[in-house]
Amino acid sequence: MACQVDIEIQVDDESLPSDDEVHRWVAAAVADRRPQAEVSVCIVDASTSAELNGRYRGKDSPTNVLSFPADLPEELGLALLGDLVICAEVVAREAREQGKPAAAHWAHMLVHGTLHLLGYDHIDEHEAEQMEALETDIITGLGFAPPYATAPDSASDQPHTTQDLSVP
Repeated sequence: MACQVDIEIQVDDESLPSDDEVHRWVAAAVADRRPQAEVSVCIVDASTSAELNGRYRGKDSPTNVLSFPADLPEELGLALLGDLVICAEVVAREAREQGKPAAAHWAHMLVHGTLHLLGYDHIDEHEAEQMEALETDIITGLGFAPPYATAPDSASDQPHTTQDLSVP
């Protein structure tokens, strides 16, 4: 199924993914799940992320991605999924710590956040397994290594697990 995805990106920094990459990664998460989708992607610094994470999740630290679903009545027929707020500093640090290419981790965070906008979650173990399997399918379909695999020269023996990212 073809999917039209409109994305508004609020950033101008050459060290970050291009608009085309962001669009492709979000569209991969939406594909076959919605015929149309609108997503706003805002890339922020650590202090802004910490402020939002504190305000909406009660956590006093920056996080990699926050998802703000639009929560609109279906009968309106609007394509708006919601907003993603991504902390560039956290994503860069996590990619280094996990021994992953920055682009692979950016793709994972955009896919992960978009899946939250689509209603997926990882609150309980069963939901987490389903969401991680879906993320892995999408990320490997984009040509990246599985996102939860541990890099051989990584500082940690544990697979990567993301924080609870959805905002109530």
